[in-house]
Amino acid sequence: MARIYLETTIFSFYYEVRTEPDMVARRQWTRQWLDSAIGTGDELVTSLAVIGELERGEFPGRADALTLIEGFPVEDITEAVAEIVEAYIARKLMPEDPTGDALHLALASFHRCDFLATWNCQHLANANKFDHIRRVNGILGLMVPALVTPLELLAENPTDDEE
Repeated sequence: MARIYLETTIFSFYYEVRTEPDMVARRQWTRQWLDSAIGTGDELVTSLAVIGELERGEFPGRADALTLIEGFPVEDITEAVAEIVEAYIARKLMPEDPTGDALHLALASFHRCDFLATWNCQHLANANKFDHIRRVNGILGLMVPALVTPLELLAENPTDDEE
């Protein structure tokens, strides 16, 4: 059983309305993975940070995303998590916004999540940043969640033909 942190983009892409092919594909992969992950025994969690970002957001599926998130356990932002965020920013691991990417990584790391699911491939699901994240989390004594997209979590590659 895996513990998976659902970052804000999972909920927003679930209700994505843009029609560009890459946006449609992300919506499809997000729905396919999340719908199949619910009830598998994996523990899917989110946080107050995600709820706050969704509440502040302005996008067509906002109300639906906020309704969807109600079905998941919500991790709190503790003083320990805030200290981890400060360490990430001080070590230039994440952008200087204490309510953004650093907070999501801190929450997933502190709450011992096996995976952090996101479509943020610039600061989170970015292989070029993983060694730095691993080193900093090692210094802080934290586990390192795998930083992945829903596509990577799908049981089978959705583009493979059935044999």
